[in-house]
Amino acid sequence: MMELFKIGFVSISLLDVIDVAIVAGITLWIYKALKDTIAVQILFGLIILTILSFITEAINLKSMNWILKTIKDIWLLAFIILFQPELRRLLLRITRSQIFTMFTKSKINETLTEVVNTAIELSEKHTGALIIFTRSQNVQMTIETGIPMQALVSRELLISIFNTKSPLHDGAVIINEQTIVSARCVLPLSNITKYEGRNLGTRHRAGLGISEQVDVVVLIISEETGTISIAESGQLILNIPKDKLNKILSEYLSNKPTKK
Repeated sequence: MMELFKIGFVSISLLDVIDVAIVAGITLWIYKALKDTIAVQILFGLIILTILSFITEAINLKSMNWILKTIKDIWLLAFIILFQPELRRLLLRITRSQIFTMFTKSKINETLTEVVNTAIELSEKHTGALIIFTRSQNVQMTIETGIPMQALVSRELLISIFNTKSPLHDGAVIINEQTIVSARCVLPLSNITKYEGRNLGTRHRAGLGISEQVDVVVLIISEETGTISIAESGQLILNIPKDKLNKILSEYLSNKPTKK
């Protein structure tokens, strides 16, 4: 590869410039994905250790280089163990990027109108509900926590499931395309108890928790206030106006979320 210039005794080629640009771009993307978490501080420490390791290797400080590499390996292992939720969320973002989603067809369910009408009716009655829409990932483990159904989505069926006198109302409904695959599903709770200055109830924490772990869109209806929210990728959109619910939900199910 043709040499572009030299820095001291180090020759810089076009391939080196491209290599550095790619690494810098990936690093910047990871930083943006983790910037609101404590994980980014640990990541900075890991980057500094990596840079120091390269420097000590270049100037042939063998003992220092061995120490830095050992610390770096331990640091990396600790980073993976301690920040599994953040890394899981990062991997989910990668799988939802346009590069990946161009190979998978995200179907806007014909049942969207049925679900939206159900949500509005439940909201007006202050009936709590959790409705999960699957996207690119298999959520079989969550499905197995509930009661299998395999029923066509309809407003009447959803209303009856979330009726407070129904044995199925306490939990989440999972919808895959046009089918309710399971009801009364148990969801993992998010560790987040406050969002945008508001305390989160169990239903919102459950919706947020499952969205942190798998590729789903969760429709949440508050029993206390009747408000409608959506959880996706560990983020919440609170108090969605009823006249905008269809549009927002449709965009999320198309893997084209609206700006928060």
